[in-house]
Amino acid sequence: MKWFISCIAALGAVWLTGCSEVTSQNSATAAPASGGTEIVHVDAAGAAALIQKGGVTVLDVRTPREFAAGRIQGAQNIDYKASDFRSRIEGLDRDGTYLVHCAVGGRSTSALAVFQELGFKRVVHLDGGMKDWEKAGQPVEP
Repeated sequence: MKWFISCIAALGAVWLTGCSEVTSQNSATAAPASGGTEIVHVDAAGAAALIQKGGVTVLDVRTPREFAAGRIQGAQNIDYKASDFRSRIEGLDRDGTYLVHCAVGGRSTSALAVFQELGFKRVVHLDGGMKDWEKAGQPVEP
């Protein structure tokens, strides 16, 4: 049993080491591993601060219907479920900084892989999506 626990602990350490490209919530700086995509995870307050600072493009990957029901001011809608999602992401500036979100974080988390595959430099993920944005009392544009 002691051997089993040691093996599990060692695997956990290896896994954590391999996840160095993803930084923790509200991280201000992070270097991408071996020239890859820097991914930063923020909560609603961190996202609001980033938007206020400027220099970030907000990408809402929800459906157009969800987007029309309320969005972060200035957000662009690129539906993750649409057949042209990847091609629309390909058309973006890979050197820009993008704040990506969906309703609760599932679709936007999946979308991070596309940004990585396409060689984007920096992507910020709004953990908890619009639900947490609204819950935190952040402004929603109709």
